[in-house]
Amino acid sequence: MKILIINAHLNYSGWSEGKLNTTFRELAKTFFTERGHQVIETFIERGYDPQEEVQKHVAADVVILQMPVNWFGAPWIYKKYADEVFNLGLSSKVLLEDDGRTRKDPSKQYGTGGKMQGKKFMISATWNAPREAFDNPKGVLMGGKGTVDLFLNITSNYKFCGYDILPDFGIFDIFKNPNVPGALEAYKRHLEKYCLK
Repeated sequence: MKILIINAHLNYSGWSEGKLNTTFRELAKTFFTERGHQVIETFIERGYDPQEEVQKHVAADVVILQMPVNWFGAPWIYKKYADEVFNLGLSSKVLLEDDGRTRKDPSKQYGTGGKMQGKKFMISATWNAPREAFDNPKGVLMGGKGTVDLFLNITSNYKFCGYDILPDFGIFDIFKNPNVPGALEAYKRHLEKYCLK
């Protein structure tokens, strides 16, 4: 199996330098290589070739996006990456071909033109927010919505291309109440349960 790990961390000196995201990326890389799988990586902040990224997506069985949550989304460099890679994947008809609908068959749904069926996508994220801020009907900010809802703008791109979306993983409350050792163990169990099926 081939795994593509995309590191979307954007460095903010003195505030968010990427150490925790690096720790989780390294754990995932070690987890898969120790089990005989090949890991390919992209560090968005270091630069990338969109054509090469399309080919990495084609080659990978599982794509993992490792990211900090900045202002309730991925760092802006990830949006630029997604626009460039998915636009090229569409124009070249490698990742998908159109949006799935045809004039000949109006029963085909929007979002069914993807060519990446059988591949999996997952987000691993670091959060300042506590876990209890999500899926809580009494939550002031999220109003009962979960991380799945918040990540819909990211996961929809992959679903549109045909990927199966795996449950996301998060380490929460990283500034006020972190439990990094516990989260690392939980991440191994998460990868075992969802990525190796």
